[in-house]
Amino acid sequence: MPKITFMGAGSTIFARNVLGDCMCRESLRDSQIALYDIDANRLEESRYILDVINKNVNGGRATITTHLGVKIRKAALKNADFVVNAIQVGGYEPSTVIDFEIPKKFGLRQTIADTLGIGGIFRALRTIPVMLDFAYEMEEVCPRAWLLNYTNPMAMLTGAMLKATEVKTVGLCHSVQVCVSSLYDTLGLKPTEEELARTQSKIAGINHMAWLLELTRDGKDLYPELKKIAAKKVKEWRKHKEEFIDGGRKIMHQPEGGNIVRLEMMRLFGYYVTESSEHNAEYGPWWMNSRFPELLDEYRIPLDEYPRRCVNQIAGWKKMYKELHDDPHLSHTLSHEYGSMIMEAIVTDKPIQIGGNVLNNGLITNLPSDAVVEVPCLVNRNGVQGTYIGDLPTQCAAMNMTNINVQLLTIEAALTLKKERIYQAALMDPHTAAELPVDKIIKMCDALIDAHGDMLPKYR
Repeated sequence: MPKITFMGAGSTIFARNVLGDCMCRESLRDSQIALYDIDANRLEESRYILDVINKNVNGGRATITTHLGVKIRKAALKNADFVVNAIQVGGYEPSTVIDFEIPKKFGLRQTIADTLGIGGIFRALRTIPVMLDFAYEMEEVCPRAWLLNYTNPMAMLTGAMLKATEVKTVGLCHSVQVCVSSLYDTLGLKPTEEELARTQSKIAGINHMAWLLELTRDGKDLYPELKKIAAKKVKEWRKHKEEFIDGGRKIMHQPEGGNIVRLEMMRLFGYYVTESSEHNAEYGPWWMNSRFPELLDEYRIPLDEYPRRCVNQIAGWKKMYKELHDDPHLSHTLSHEYGSMIMEAIVTDKPIQIGGNVLNNGLITNLPSDAVVEVPCLVNRNGVQGTYIGDLPTQCAAMNMTNINVQLLTIEAALTLKKERIYQAALMDPHTAAELPVDKIIKMCDALIDAHGDMLPKYR
């Protein structure tokens, strides 16, 4: 029977989705499930929910154990076949607050800040050392295990693991799975199930900026018509707006225009991107420029969006947990997460295709070999294997490189502990560089290092 270790199991809803999915798959029903966290209350909440699902959905066939704290982490990892990573080092407070509030003092505003930008850089710097500790213990007690990483910044964390350790790692993100449906939804289109079954797509690039390179139905390219519809809708959305209050800031908003940045990127670069507009708004230098504050309204960009989500989620969790806890009939149906699908394919040797984050090694020929790329992957008993793409369109590769530059420098900073690499990563970040001069960027990095204290190793 497989052993599945879940790191960061206090993420109850996510643990429920991934591990509940495992209990719905015959090849994984008898798994040993080890839940690991450093928060005793959240760990117990997850254990209770999963015990109920195991009883109601799985007839109690899975064996669930809990493991609290760093000292017994090896016991959770020992003999694991699969390790799922969903940690958030430092949580909302103090870490996310630091990521947003200190840059704000220097005049730099952010939306999500978990993947790129100054927030993404420092999230990586405090998370990579913890994940390396996981990796060194995995090399000792479960060297054959696959690490399924769900934690952001996806490319930086996955890249550090693949560059510095022998642990077999794949990064997993939801955005590839919902890319095509989000384009249809944004444009107000509702293809039938039969039409969707005849539709083919191809997605490749980097995490949160992979490109929908092909979208066809019965061999016909759907892009020309979709681009016409998109151009018309963007024109309408920019002309007709409605007011709403966002975090105390009155801005103009048209509810249908929530993906306007992505549609503009499709117009400018020729292809739709996988991640949301509020993410991609801070991956380039054009959308959140303080010299042109009207763009925030025009492109529906919600500043400080991630902290607002965190506050709402924290406030709503107690109510949600009580509802789950008080439901003796709590059940589960398969989610869209890749995790259990990958485990089943490896265990049974029944191949599947996923969108995964893996080391490039020539898969995308006009991106660096040591970059982490998001490409279609074959999964079977041999594990997760990226497929060959060739060259991306030149403009897409160029846009990806603006992000890869930051990713590679951040990984190097974490692995070498050279402070100058932190500065260089921040200086190369498109949004940061567009907003702040060199001296301010360096002072901001120093302030962030000081604020993190013992959450970061000592840089020299």
